[in-house]
This record gives sequence, structure tokens and C-alpha cells, in this order.
Amino acid sequence: MASVLITGANRGIGLEFVKQYSADGWTVHACCRRPDQATELNAVSGDVHVHPVDVADSESLNACADAIAGALDVVVANAGLGGKAVGDFGEIDFAEWDNTFAVNVRGVVATAQAFAPHLKKAKGKIAGISSLMGSIEDSSGGALCYRTTKAAVNMAMSVIAAEFESHGVAAAPFHPGWVQTDMGGANAPTSAEESVSGLRQRITEMPVAAKPKFLNFAGQELPW
Repeated sequence: MASVLITGANRGIGLEFVKQYSADGWTVHACCRRPDQATELNAVSGDVHVHPVDVADSESLNACADAIAGALDVVVANAGLGGKAVGDFGEIDFAEWDNTFAVNVRGVVATAQAFAPHLKKAKGKIAGISSLMGSIEDSSGGALCYRTTKAAVNMAMSVIAAEFESHGVAAAPFHPGWVQTDMGGANAPTSAEESVSGLRQRITEMPVAAKPKFLNFAGQELPW
């Protein structure tokens, strides 16, 4: 049976990943900070295992990795913060920026590092959930914190892809689109169901490559 691990699994696209993979019969390892408060996640039927994980705490990730004995076919490094509390240029709360960086960037790298042995066993795939807002070519004013963390995620996933290539593990960043979640808002044009369905297809198609492409959920290549 195929297995997947998802961080930030208690809401938004993370929760939708859990629902879709579980519905297709996968073993799902769903990670979130407070499983006791993840009512909707705990209600998902199927072979779903909920783990307490804070991606900003590498020891938390390592403990989860130790608890999972088998291989992982897919890891979705999805946990992230919007960085809205940081403020715009001129009014930046640097302590909050550090916290956002710890989750959005260090959390992705720590996730890849913690579950590298599981991915190597399966010659699996790891997807880093990024954003078009991390594209330097597409950059504009505002959201400095969020943009810079997602640009860093893109670089991190590119480096990780090169590290994993010789082990037969695929890695790449993906833009989920502007999605109808708590972060994206109700006016976003893309549903979580559509985004995750597309992302799952992109993950399935992901090749092992030292230099991955940056794609959106629909398969469109985006500028770095």
C-alpha cells in the first residue's frame, strides 16, 4: 500500500491532501501541531495516522520520523504561515519574521532531512508547497516576509533535489494557486479540491532531476 506524509494537515490544502489520499486507499501520516484540536482531521476516515509535529522544531520532526518504521512514497511539506503579522517594509516585526521563516523555510528543510531515509527506501517524491509570490521575476511590492520565505523555499527545494537525485528521490516546489482557504480567502478562484487534485497529478509526474521545474497545480511552468 502506498504511503504519504503531509505537514500542516489540519486545515486548508493540507487537510484536502489527507482527504484525497485517504479516499484513494493510501496510508496517510497527517502531521499538525495540536492533534487534540484538529476535529476535522480526526474525522477523516481511512488509514490515517495523526502525529503531533511542529515543523519549526526539528526534534519534533525527528520524533515523528522515528515513529514511522516503513518507507514513504510521498512527502508533502505543506505547513506554512502567511506572514501577515510581520508587517510591510518600514514596519517589520523582525521577531515575527524569524518565526515565519522558521516554519516556512526551516520547516521544509527539516521535513526533508527527517524523512530522507523513508523517501530513499521507496525512491519516493517530496513536494514543497511554495507560491508564485516567491518568484523573483514575478515580484512586486508588499508581502515582503511571505515573498522572501517562499523564494527561499524554491531555492531549498532546488538544492534538495540535487541532493536526492543519486538516491532516486524526486523533489520540487509547487505553487498551489490562489486557493479558497483561511489564508487565501473566500474570493480566491481555485477550490482546495481542484488545487490538490492538480498537485497530486504533478507529484505523480515529478521526475528525478537535479534541477527541478517550478510548476503550478495545473502544470504550468513558472519563472523562478
